Amino acid sequence: MYERITPPAVGERITFKDGEPVVPDTPIIPYIRGDGTGVDIWPAAQRVFDAAVAAAYGGQREIVWFRVYAGDEACEQYGTYQYLPDDTLKAIEEYGVAIKGPLTTPVGGGIRSLNVALRQINDLYACVRPCQYYPGTPSPHRSPEKLDVIIYRENTEDIYLGIEWKQGDPICDQLIKYLNTELIPATPEHGKKQIPLDAGIGIKPISKTGSQRLVRRAMKHALRLPKAKQQVTLVHKGNIMKYTEGAFRDWGYELATSEFRAECVTERESWVLGNKEANPDITTEDNARQIEPGYDALTPEKKAAICTEVEGILAAIWETHGSGQWQDKVMVNDRIADSIFQQIQT
Repeated sequence: MYERITPPAVGERITFKDGEPVVPDTPIIPYIRGDGTGVDIWPAAQRVFDAAVAAAYGGQREIVWFRVYAGDEACEQYGTYQYLPDDTLKAIEEYGVAIKGPLTTPVGGGIRSLNVALRQINDLYACVRPCQYYPGTPSPHRSPEKLDVIIYRENTEDIYLGIEWKQGDPICDQLIKYLNTELIPATPEHGKKQIPLDAGIGIKPISKTGSQRLVRRAMKHALRLPKAKQQVTLVHKGNIMKYTEGAFRDWGYELATSEFRAECVTERESWVLGNKEANPDITTEDNARQIEPGYDALTPEKKAAICTEVEGILAAIWETHGSGQWQDKVMVNDRIADSIFQQIQT
């Protein structure tokens, strides 16, 4: 089955049920040592992993390591430019998991980034990054001890898809010409905008499917957390890019309030419910006025839309979320990317 690697004679594969791993007592885990500092990091990390498992399970469980190759080490084993051999991809697919060290950036074309290639080949769409402060470590934040979040970043779409053309490439020139002469003029909201003729071009695709599966995974994670931490924030730049970043936000809310309706409340819904709880006799218009800054300066059409929104929220979820019930549910909100990063810093 494999060309130059041999699976361990002992141990068992990790299997999956309903998307969750079923881990045996002796799981086989493929590992890629990595390049550069990986040569030094991996042996030390492996000792720590083994010691941690032994301590946690009293010697009753053990990782069975399976060495596979990628990066410079793979070229040594499989030949020039064989940075990501089929053996490695087959092993990761068969055993369901893998751990890797830092990998080189290939020279000579073909693969721009081994990390990105591994994500895309295996459809590893969710980059999950816990961020928590450890006392005594330097930090640029004003109150780093308050930072305790888990970031879910989409890994396979947007700029990570890597579709772009270099400035001066004939395809790039052709695309710019087509956009400038056909598509942009045909879209009134773009006005007289033009792409510079000496620009490079990149495509930024954000799909409904990709957005919602990421939010779905984040919602499921949030539901496993303590009540005080059950919050999902959609971070975006929808104020600038309405049909990609803004769509991500909208699709996220749509997913949360359909698949997880009984378990979640949006921030805006919580305002409407809270206003009703504080004043049971509040009118629809006063409720709308409290949730929408500048309400009185809006056009009649926009005022009517907000009032309809308030009525819709109360009609749909007051029985299940009102009278304080919403406080025990996952809070779903959104923030503009640069704004929330500034808040974290200060």
